[in-house]
Amino acid sequence: MLNQKSRQFVSILLLVLVALLLVACGGGDSEEAAANENIAAEPDPQPDPEPDPEAEAVIEGDGTAGDLVIYSGRSESLVGPIIEQFAAETGINVEVRYGSTSEMAGVLLEEGANSPADVFYAQDPGGLGAISGAGMFATLPDETTVNVPDRFVPEDSSWVGISGRARVVVYNTGAITDPATELPTDIFDFVDPVWDGRIGWAPTNGSFLAMVTAMRATWGDEQTREWLNGIQANNPVVYSGNTPIVSGVAAGEVDVGFVNHYYLYRFLAEEGESFPARNYFLPGGGPGSLVMVSGAGILNTAPNAANAQRFIDFLLSVEAQQYFADETFEYPVFEGVAIDPALPPFSELDAVALNISMNDLADLEGTQDMLLALGIIE
Repeated sequence: MLNQKSRQFVSILLLVLVALLLVACGGGDSEEAAANENIAAEPDPQPDPEPDPEAEAVIEGDGTAGDLVIYSGRSESLVGPIIEQFAAETGINVEVRYGSTSEMAGVLLEEGANSPADVFYAQDPGGLGAISGAGMFATLPDETTVNVPDRFVPEDSSWVGISGRARVVVYNTGAITDPATELPTDIFDFVDPVWDGRIGWAPTNGSFLAMVTAMRATWGDEQTREWLNGIQANNPVVYSGNTPIVSGVAAGEVDVGFVNHYYLYRFLAEEGESFPARNYFLPGGGPGSLVMVSGAGILNTAPNAANAQRFIDFLLSVEAQQYFADETFEYPVFEGVAIDPALPPFSELDAVALNISMNDLADLEGTQDMLLALGIIE
């Protein structure tokens, strides 16, 4: 039997041995000990909830809704709300870089395979054609393009039309009281010196470039240069885009301007029928009556290709198409979507419109080179 002192000595010896063993095993690391203590203090994890079958269609492989990067040649005021709606409905984190269509196309061509962009959303086919021609778009599936008329889809399905726009002449109702007799039936006739100082145009605008590209495709380069030189000789007022042209026409700065149809209707919706400008759909057809589309394509280097496809399909949904008809006064690209009563029916517009292949509008670079050579742009 051990006496009391012996038992105390043995107890102390055992404690020393335990301490030495803990040090040898790393028990002296205070951060790891604290971590172990915290882990021990945490409650048992609860089992994961059952997945939402509807959410699974949105969720990417990393367990989140994921990201989407859009390079937009369309202005934020026009497409920002529908992009925000897509983000809200899907939970996808959407980042948008805005600029002109030609600017965004240039950025994409410069970035090449290193671009962070998933989608190029352009104002006109010219910019889309430049990216398609560089081989930077993925081919869209048939189920995406099936409801869109063939003329709004290029042959290689590298992009798809989203909403339709018509080129028109907007005029001041005080200066032009009877457009049927006072305005030309063909845009070429605005080279007449009677229009000196009375025309507004935006030669750097993407839709204007698309119209000039259509002129080159239908008239040839020689007649297109003749028109450009003729308008330039008439001392047109240069504007930065369609909206300033419509505003300038209404203010009496110029009598007429070359624009897309829908800008006027936005002014009428905000300011009422007393707004002193109206659209003139050229009855002679030709490039001045060009019907074209905004469009979008998916980059073949898209980091978020699945979300990019979801976005394109969303833009072609009835919900989004109705947004364009109601809010931006554009034409839907397929039937079954109601348009604003103020707009001429698409079937009526088709009677005079120039329905040119989207592939023929792809040579944006050639058009820019022509305008540079003529000193119209710098």
